[in-house]
Amino acid sequence: MNGLTSRFRVSPRGFASPLVRFGVPFLALIVALIIGGLILAMAGNNPFEAYRTMFDTSLNGWSAMTRTLALATPLILTGLAAAVAFQMRVYNIGGEGQLYIGAIAGSWAGLALPPATPAVIMLSAMLVCGAIGGALWALLAAIPKAYLNADEIITTLMLNFVALSLMNYLIFGSQSFWRDPKRTVPGGKRLPDAAIMPSLSGRLHIGIIIAVVAAVLLWWLLRKTSWGFQIRTIGDSPSAARYAGMSVRFKTLAVLAVSGGLAAIAGVSEVSGVTKGLEPRSLATDIGFTGIIIAVVARSNPLGVVPVSIFLAAIATSGSTLQSIGIAVEVVFLLQGLIFLTVTAGEFFVMNRLEFVSPEPSGDSIPGDTTDLPAGAT
Repeated sequence: MNGLTSRFRVSPRGFASPLVRFGVPFLALIVALIIGGLILAMAGNNPFEAYRTMFDTSLNGWSAMTRTLALATPLILTGLAAAVAFQMRVYNIGGEGQLYIGAIAGSWAGLALPPATPAVIMLSAMLVCGAIGGALWALLAAIPKAYLNADEIITTLMLNFVALSLMNYLIFGSQSFWRDPKRTVPGGKRLPDAAIMPSLSGRLHIGIIIAVVAAVLLWWLLRKTSWGFQIRTIGDSPSAARYAGMSVRFKTLAVLAVSGGLAAIAGVSEVSGVTKGLEPRSLATDIGFTGIIIAVVARSNPLGVVPVSIFLAAIATSGSTLQSIGIAVEVVFLLQGLIFLTVTAGEFFVMNRLEFVSPEPSGDSIPGDTTDLPAGAT
């Protein structure tokens, strides 16, 4: 029997126009809000009131904005950490652990230096020590990747748990330098005033400036320097990069070290600007894992990481307020996850085009085709 076939075909889009790059995420957000509204309505809540509460809590007014920007600060840095590695097709899943190591190393510097040390020197030392700690921690995965071709996804992921256990041990399992012996409930020593990042307004501190400057600097390095060109070339074709004389091993070490350092600075920012000491319960908030989502949605563009981080921070900031107006916590988590998932899935249509392939005659129904006829037949 003659038949026709039709199907959809996915093909790479190549360079996406600005309309596609900005329009698709916007439409994905609208779809997420519509689906979320239906879920809220089925749960017996008013979706319009819920969305108004989300906006008022996270973006309406300076006070709301400062809360959102304070949460966005570490997200920007962990998003940058993932983005710079993704540029070279190296997948650093260890931002969470590198953040912990940065918090440990940064708080050590803040506690070890004399309390009378000038704030500029104190904070600089904390940032440098934290970044070095995070870079060295990332190299534990980078060296096997560069020299043994070990899977960096597995190694960086496993190192997260090692770093978390180390941080917990320092506070809950030992009488370490970081633990405050005067506290009844185990906790970290409070940092001296010189080691605390100055506040810009409320909970918002100068860490947001550091994060934005880091985003601009990383964008410049990746787009305007030979180092960035080599990173992108290696990501596109390691074999071509080797043929051109580029050191793939050295660049792998360098990229993962930079990535680990950025995630560690997020840990310094949190321990200096928010917790004021090494507090494992407050630091273990999956900020590093969220940075991976941010890098994917921002398509590994350092400048794109900033608005995406603010958007996700705005969603997270409104969570507790939604619960206060009677929306169940499970619905809040479902709504947040739905928005994350839909916006991330929308990136598929930024990178690819869905085409409808017109029906074509199958091979055995082409008129006049005598290829398969018996001998002597016409």
